[in-house]
Amino acid sequence: MAIEVTMPKFGLTMREGTIQRFFKAPGERVNAGEPLYEVETEKVLYQVEAPASGTLAITLFDEGATVECGTAVAVIAEVGEDVATVAARYNDSKSASQPAHRDSPVTSPPPASQTAAANPSQTAAVTPSGRDRHTASPVARKIASELGVDLDKIQGTGPGGRITREDVERGAKSAATLQPAISAAAPPAGSAPSIDRVAFRGVRKVIAERMHQSLHSSAQITIAAEADVTPATEFRARLSREFDFSYTDMMIHSVARALMRHPRMNARLNANGKEIALCASANVGIAVALDEGLIVPVVNRAESKSLREIAVESRALGEKARSGNLKLEDVTGGTFTITNLGMFGIDAFTPILNPGETGILGVGRIVEKPAVYRGEIAKRAMLWLSLTFDHRVVDGAPAAEFLQTVLELFNSAA
Repeated sequence: MAIEVTMPKFGLTMREGTIQRFFKAPGERVNAGEPLYEVETEKVLYQVEAPASGTLAITLFDEGATVECGTAVAVIAEVGEDVATVAARYNDSKSASQPAHRDSPVTSPPPASQTAAANPSQTAAVTPSGRDRHTASPVARKIASELGVDLDKIQGTGPGGRITREDVERGAKSAATLQPAISAAAPPAGSAPSIDRVAFRGVRKVIAERMHQSLHSSAQITIAAEADVTPATEFRARLSREFDFSYTDMMIHSVARALMRHPRMNARLNANGKEIALCASANVGIAVALDEGLIVPVVNRAESKSLREIAVESRALGEKARSGNLKLEDVTGGTFTITNLGMFGIDAFTPILNPGETGILGVGRIVEKPAVYRGEIAKRAMLWLSLTFDHRVVDGAPAAEFLQTVLELFNSAA
């Protein structure tokens, strides 16, 4: 009996996933447990494994399609089944489902039949090379449109000569290498400047949706304070001879312990709006900037870990984030977030809450400058911290007390 492979639901907030690529083509042998396709969720890229062995009979969506959780994505014919019969059985449902779930940030040209009907004289110009448009995957066509790559000049390396995303990207690089330098002469009078367009999809689209949701579903307010953190810098200078750690690691260590003293900052307002759930552990998220967007891996139960343990774990999470190897368990369960822009020369900013959390701490750069210390002007290391919190859960005074506790712990390095 044919087996349907559905879009999985990796977390409570996941409603849909975007198919990035299939590892198998229809007609190829599939073994149970091997990766069948890659899906992009609101948090991570995830490889979905084949639930059974057999032959991939049909894929019900193209690469680049966004599919609701629980919807069949592909069908595997079991050993002994007629693959053609299974594929034919699902072919009609594939045609019906594609328009409803496809994520189409780039406008596709009208079908050739419609173009011909509108202007018969242009029929020959629709496909100059006669290439079937389906020999290029949807993702490849989108990227080609974005990069201005002519698909007729690309040699496909996919199954049956199908043009893949990698083929288009390789072709774009080759064109950039061979193209002579563009003349610096002024454009003709009246000509419009060219505009680069990037598809609004994937991680960038998810971030936009979640930040918009956060601002419209909570009462956010930000307080900021500049503090003398010279003791913390001196502590790091001494202890860094023993093991490698960062100021962010020290901040995670301090925040986790402060959350245990101020449980309202480590809370969630339930979806029904009737209960505030106080979290037993401090699961501190660390915002990591990637080329394609922002990801927040989580140091779980950080209040029970030493600074050395936090340093090792946060470094490992950062490396996994940059290499694209984060698992779902690495990015879920956070109760509070830290975002550090100090390395970019930023002093203070207004961070936006991670949806569901009560607080997020923005960390600026540490700057040595003149300050009053014990009644005299002295060179001190100064740091700005910006705390955004949900005013529905906690008021300004308790939030300010939490921020004071964070700074005290950061400087004490206990």
